[in-house]
Amino acid sequence: MMKILVCEDDLITLRALEYSLMKGGYEVIVAKDGKAGADFLKQYVNDIDMMITDQHMPYFSGLELVHLVRNELKTSLPIIMLTRVSIDETRKLALSLGVNEYITKPFQPKELLTRIKCILNDHS
Repeated sequence: MMKILVCEDDLITLRALEYSLMKGGYEVIVAKDGKAGADFLKQYVNDIDMMITDQHMPYFSGLELVHLVRNELKTSLPIIMLTRVSIDETRKLALSLGVNEYITKPFQPKELLTRIKCILNDHS
């Protein structure tokens, strides 16, 4: 079963993501803030198949997590940034740092699952 790390500080969004992903057949690991996500990545980055992260979180932002994955851990782990931030500069920065997909909230669970499937198929 594919494992997805979800880094999200909003509990309602986190639970909705967890439910949708589990229903879609994925194993879900949750991190309730950026620091928890960073700590998990440093230990287990090779044990997960994808990361979905919010941009604005306590301790570490989503962009900082992307930087950690790409520049410090040096992995091509697929990353989706799921955020309320629809500012073009933030989107461009996220994509230039190596985000595979940038999705603004609110999102449609079916569309998210389709994008996940496409990214994972392209990555394998």
